[in-house]
Amino acid sequence: MHSDLVFNADGKVEGVDVEWTFDDAYAKLALEGMDTNGDGQYSQDELAPLTKENLDALRDYNYFTYFHTANKKLEIGAPKRAGQTYNGKLHLHFEVPLKEPYDPRQGALTLQIYDPEFFISFDYIKDDPVGQEGDVPKGCEMVLKPVPSDKDIAATQAMLATKPADWKPENGEDFGSLFAQALVVSCK
Repeated sequence: MHSDLVFNADGKVEGVDVEWTFDDAYAKLALEGMDTNGDGQYSQDELAPLTKENLDALRDYNYFTYFHTANKKLEIGAPKRAGQTYNGKLHLHFEVPLKEPYDPRQGALTLQIYDPEFFISFDYIKDDPVGQEGDVPKGCEMVLKPVPSDKDIAATQAMLATKPADWKPENGEDFGSLFAQALVVSCK
């Protein structure tokens, strides 16, 4: 995947524009019957029903997109600017807006894209994994944290082993967030 944080003219984060590249097995299944004119190509119009179907299904999973600050999870709105393309790989792109823009100068903002049920793997592309639309406020920086290492995962597992069965992570997070790569915007 690739993610672009969207900043408005006031330096507030308005959301994230994501692009996912699907694996070949899913793409083969998803594209079946989509070439309605039989020309061997998949136009935006031909892929529109698949885009709608994907976004409708993702609604129940919060579009696998989670923004949070140190003390709360931020609410998102319905996706916009959505579409799919196929160029040997199937790509889905859409913007997930925050319900209320967030000013990272008020405290660090973290974005994580993951499946809380651990079924789907989301991996950032190696070259240019994140970017932005608009300008990051002066004195602020975006940092894509490294993928949790085996040592980090072992430490998380050891910590979880000390918790009672009804324990929940702080800040309304779920267990998947403990293992997901994070994009953090922080300001001095």
